[in-house]
Amino acid sequence: MDVRIHRFRAEHAPAFEALNRAWLVDHGLYEGRDEEQLADPWGAIINPGGQIFVALLDNEVIGTCAVLSHGSGTFELAKLVVAPAARGHGLGRQLVDACLSYARQRHMQRVVLVSNSRLGPAIRLYEGMGFQHRPLPADVPYATADVYMELDLAASATGMVEHTGP
Repeated sequence: MDVRIHRFRAEHAPAFEALNRAWLVDHGLYEGRDEEQLADPWGAIINPGGQIFVALLDNEVIGTCAVLSHGSGTFELAKLVVAPAARGHGLGRQLVDACLSYARQRHMQRVVLVSNSRLGPAIRLYEGMGFQHRPLPADVPYATADVYMELDLAASATGMVEHTGP
């Protein structure tokens, strides 16, 4: 499968919206905050300092992943989706890797994410990439979120493992 990861462009907007809307609705996770991001990816994600990456196969968008700027050295990973027919080829990992590289280039200290425990394959992907489970913050803007994870980019870049024992 000759898939390439690219930065988001205007012609990717309809597929970004359709792919993300489909999985959110299918899992009963669609919320108003999602609509803001899907309807205006530039205003909600890119212009404030984030980025969206797309996986292209023959110029067709078959996957997306974004990072949203939260200021003070933190990005949020969001809108990871791979079209059902393209799953199982490591595209999710490639998209997350592109987002993490972007975060490192911008000298972010950490990347956080919110998710839902119904999304088992995504949670396992994040765990496999070094994200650690943390308590869900009180100010998470998604009512359906019950998973919060973060990745310390400085530690992950050096291969250090967080030590939480005595």
